[in-house]
Amino acid sequence: MSLITSISGLRGTIGGTPGDNLTPLDAVKFTAAFASLLKQKHQKIKIVVGRDARLSGLVLKNQIISTLQFCGVQVIDLDLATTPTVEMLVIREQAQGGIILSASHNPKEWNALKLLDDQGEFLSAADGKLLLELSDNHNFNFVSVEELGTVTVISDALEYHINQILDLDLVDKELIAAANFKIAIDGINSVGGSAIPELLSKLGVETIYKLNCDNSGNFAHNPEPLLENLNDICDLVKNKQADLGIVVDPDVDRLAFIDEQGIMFGEEYTLVSVADYILENYHDSKYKLATVSNLSSTRALKDVAAKYQATYEAAAVGEVNVVAKMKEIKAVIGGEGNGGIIYPELHYGRDALVGVALFLTYLAKQKITVSRLRCKYPDYVMIKHKLTLIDREEINNIFTALKSVYAAERLDEQDGLKIEWADAWIHLRPSNTEAIMRLYIEAPDNVRAQALLTEILSNIK
Repeated sequence: MSLITSISGLRGTIGGTPGDNLTPLDAVKFTAAFASLLKQKHQKIKIVVGRDARLSGLVLKNQIISTLQFCGVQVIDLDLATTPTVEMLVIREQAQGGIILSASHNPKEWNALKLLDDQGEFLSAADGKLLLELSDNHNFNFVSVEELGTVTVISDALEYHINQILDLDLVDKELIAAANFKIAIDGINSVGGSAIPELLSKLGVETIYKLNCDNSGNFAHNPEPLLENLNDICDLVKNKQADLGIVVDPDVDRLAFIDEQGIMFGEEYTLVSVADYILENYHDSKYKLATVSNLSSTRALKDVAAKYQATYEAAAVGEVNVVAKMKEIKAVIGGEGNGGIIYPELHYGRDALVGVALFLTYLAKQKITVSRLRCKYPDYVMIKHKLTLIDREEINNIFTALKSVYAAERLDEQDGLKIEWADAWIHLRPSNTEAIMRLYIEAPDNVRAQALLTEILSNIK
């Protein structure tokens, strides 16, 4: 079974049996339910639709748009667009919602419908739950021929997105241009292959080495920006003596860097470095000197916040949870350790494009290499592990036992169970879609991290 339906959207492999895979019937039902959800809140409905470049994207987009028209929805068609671009266009077009067709870092046989509210943000848990009920009960209807929705094609979405980034106070395109950076980019043959070079060009970067930068959707490697998938871009940076390598996922909401030696900067440290720059240079009163990441992200962000007497808070895993916490404490910067930058001065969504612009500005101001910048931050070791589980009751028993074993430590139960020591932490989080529990450990060195892994596995058994 490769169809996953959750409050965050519909995701699955293309083809197969309805209810088991992502088929046309599943897409129609879910789209109609989304239109029905929005009709409960708004009299007239406008929805922005965009997609990444994966092979099924155009066919699925056409079906989604037709379904929305049969629901009487006015559609804004962006066609190829990054996820953050769609989010920003929902705001600009004063739409009531958005649909992003992208399975993020999943392989090319996957696709997904990711849904946005009228703020260009992912649906709340309450709205997501209601959507699932509408979909499961077929609680939607279609309009008469006189009421069919219209389609408007917009071609300036990326240009608008980039111009908004260039207008940010903490983005200095003149300084970036003067630095004469040589930059390599791996666009995974999706929308990042055109969006990132276009941004770099507007920032004054003249030397750009492109790898996998067509929009064919034929992903040249596993699209998740992890070290084992990035040998080619690491080699390109070294061979071209580039100053920096940039890697994005297919929908451009995750961002990873390669230093001038062809070594990964570390996805966890994308947010850390950008937050360092923001906290040092932000002097407005709109937001507070505060930052947020999820419970499974590196503690290095907390260290950076402390350097500026800024506050740090952790949110449950998931962009919608991080955004909610950021709004609650008016954080100036936040995101997730998977390379997701959320800069509310632009919009509340993970955005690799604004992350690139802020990082390059910081690098130009510092006048140091990427590897030297990385040396500014603690070199924590993180281990990620999975445990196969039987049922939810088993998880409850494990957590009850562990809370007793670690009663003397700091415990956080807002998303699974996180156990914190002065120098390390363990986060156990059951999956919402699989019979597994994810286990994250971070410590100052590998010896300590491995010891904690051995200890926690022994206690669980």
